[in-house]
Amino acid sequence: RICVITLAEAHPLLQNGKAIKSINYQISANCSRLQNKVSGKSKRVWPGAQFLTEFAPLCRISSSDGEEYTIYSCIRGRLIEVNENILSNPAILQEKPSTEGYIAVVLPKFEESKSITQGLLTQKEYEEVLLKRLNSS
Repeated sequence: RICVITLAEAHPLLQNGKAIKSINYQISANCSRLQNKVSGKSKRVWPGAQFLTEFAPLCRISSSDGEEYTIYSCIRGRLIEVNENILSNPAILQEKPSTEGYIAVVLPKFEESKSITQGLLTQKEYEEVLLKRLNSS
């Protein structure tokens, strides 16, 4: 029921061979995802975990060509963990985006987890969306 947030295969940072200059979990002057402090064993209560909406920014990634990409949560839930390893080694975000290069782990509310998973695309549906996007541009 946990969700691991990663870059999509079609993300420009993975497609265009851009070098990552920096990753910043500081969302605003008063909000840093690095300040998220989770402790305890309970899966129902995560004291200190930041609550995220679908549109909540997780981090900003700057590439060497000056482009900046804001990565959003895309799901509602509690921020359980951010991957601090990508701060010191941003290349793993591109080399191993779906494993060691993950961005964050989010735990949706139990009641919402079923509707969230039902709303996800299958790999085939995702590839069809990408194909339509390519054909329209």
